[in-house]
Amino acid sequence: MRFCAALLLLLIATGASAQSAAPAPASGSPEAAFRRLDLPTPNAVRTGSGEPGPRYWQQRADYVIRASLDTTTRSVRGEERITYTNNSPDTLRYVWLHVEQNLFNSESRGYRVFGQDPRFGTKGAEVSVRLLKVGQPAMPAVRARAGAPARPATPASPLHYAVNGTVMRIDLTRPLPPKGAQQLELAWSFPFGANNSRMGVETIDGSTIYEVAQWYPRMAVYDDVRGWNTEQYLGQGEFYLEYGRFDVSLTVPSDMIVAATGTLQNPDEVLTAAQRARLARARAGDQTVVIRGKDEIGDPASRPPTPYPTLTWHFTADSVRDFAWAAARHFVWDAVGVNGGKTLAMSFYPPSADSVWKDATQDAKTALEYYSTQWAPYPYPYASNVNGIEGGMEYPMIVFCHNRTDAVGLYSVTDHEFGHTWFPMMVGSNERLYGWMDEGFNSFMNHYSFPRKFPGQPLPTARGLPETYIKNALSGDEEAIMNPADRMRTNENWRQALYNKPALGLVLLRDHITSPERFDPVFREYIRRWAYKHPTPADFFRTMEDGLGEDLSWFWRSWFYTTDRLDQAVDSVALSDSAGVVSRIYLRNAGQMPMPVELALLMDDGSTQRLRLPVEIWGLRDTYVAMIPGPRKVNSVVIDPDNWYPDVDRSNNRWPAAPTAGVPTPPAQPAPQPAGTTR
Repeated sequence: MRFCAALLLLLIATGASAQSAAPAPASGSPEAAFRRLDLPTPNAVRTGSGEPGPRYWQQRADYVIRASLDTTTRSVRGEERITYTNNSPDTLRYVWLHVEQNLFNSESRGYRVFGQDPRFGTKGAEVSVRLLKVGQPAMPAVRARAGAPARPATPASPLHYAVNGTVMRIDLTRPLPPKGAQQLELAWSFPFGANNSRMGVETIDGSTIYEVAQWYPRMAVYDDVRGWNTEQYLGQGEFYLEYGRFDVSLTVPSDMIVAATGTLQNPDEVLTAAQRARLARARAGDQTVVIRGKDEIGDPASRPPTPYPTLTWHFTADSVRDFAWAAARHFVWDAVGVNGGKTLAMSFYPPSADSVWKDATQDAKTALEYYSTQWAPYPYPYASNVNGIEGGMEYPMIVFCHNRTDAVGLYSVTDHEFGHTWFPMMVGSNERLYGWMDEGFNSFMNHYSFPRKFPGQPLPTARGLPETYIKNALSGDEEAIMNPADRMRTNENWRQALYNKPALGLVLLRDHITSPERFDPVFREYIRRWAYKHPTPADFFRTMEDGLGEDLSWFWRSWFYTTDRLDQAVDSVALSDSAGVVSRIYLRNAGQMPMPVELALLMDDGSTQRLRLPVEIWGLRDTYVAMIPGPRKVNSVVIDPDNWYPDVDRSNNRWPAAPTAGVPTPPAQPAPQPAGTTR
């Protein structure tokens, strides 16, 4: 009897198991496309709704940096104290830092991968970081408190470290417990080389502009997803950094002007009274105010009097993940108030760029105020744009933009680089692994901002353009969006996968798959949830589904994880008279990517009709019959008459196949609808 009962229980359990673990549909089948996307299991750190959970944590890194610029040797030397707070539940016995200047020599991994010549190549440089000190300061004893154990006093001491390319590990003398803090002291120097990847030196108009970034040893991210994130800096992939406070003092020749992340703390020491008054006037108004004009360059009166050859500029910044700066003797400098004076936008440029850059500050104001209204308020007190050698690069409160040839090009790069304030400066994703989470999101925002400034102008490259995406998709060399930047085979693949294709995908999701009224509040909610935090792709996908009320697994899978193509076809139209005239439209999903279907129908009485079919029609098979009740008959069909969707083969989008008199001709794709308006 016991045996029979046991056997019965076994059979029941086996049957239940078989039902709960049904085999997954075959790859490439319609069922596979709609299968629920496999995402990491939700927990108390990252929830199933895409929101940070009640136990969400992230580390903090605060920096005090003292550095000097030597214009004779073209080098930077600095000292820093890092206070690293361990908010994780783990005890750490070592920490990792980035030393990214080690990229720029012929022994680096980046040199072997990308060589010298591409934009992110080493350009023949032979430089690296020279570490002069790695240690910890003397620390007083710490009494025990809730959540943190007591720690005895420790003397100042060097720390053992090991450099591995562009990262370095520092071994701690005592384990760093949860809620504990560790101070590190480092001294270092590096020379500027021939490289101009995201920073560099340019001589123009008889003087030199220094754009300084990736210039100090900085903490790597330790997170709940991967532990230490120690991917090498190869040049093409960007950054993943901790938030904190920066207190930075920069000593430069006294005739130089400095632009930097943060708020200048000693304007009385480094600016003239006239310049301070002009800055105050600029913040209060909407018109650009010249802080130091072209005619003042070289005039000793444009610099505060000092008996010393150098001046020290002192900046502080809170809730930022990085710090960058620029310096030159011949900067023209102007400014304007943004968002009612909450922010001061400023431009710094050489005299010969004046004809184009005289409008750069208004460009910044236009972009910042639009994004502040449409998505989330700009969070910082300053926004500086520097014209130097770097083509286009973003840092907290400061961007580098090279274009000095045309107004449209300058606005495009200014708009894009300041757009990065929202991604990744506010929403701090892992750029090195998921570059699309900042470049793609930003390019999506640019897709709507650019036409507001230049209505009727073609969109700039990689701002959500279907034409260039389709060309790349048909090349046979397309790579998936989820691939890391450093693993892209070509510059075009990198441009499409990180910038254009994710931007185009969000345009489709916003304007056609859902609607601006549904999409926009959810995108804002994603920014709110993850501001100054570290979201993953799963957090974004879940947040969007949570707010839109849609399972978008089919969309994320086909658009972000694969190189599937969209190819919708109309094969034929037939009539059925079983219960009156019914036109049967035979549709086929000829590609592997599912999308909603937009149909334009021309009826036999000359009237037209539009029909939208939901994406779910492709959930069971790759064919579908649309039934159009009479008495009117369907004479012709056009799929996607407005060219909204990136169909790779439009030759099968019409029935009859060859255009005939009376068949509606698809109009040209309209300009993108600005976000915040109603279609």
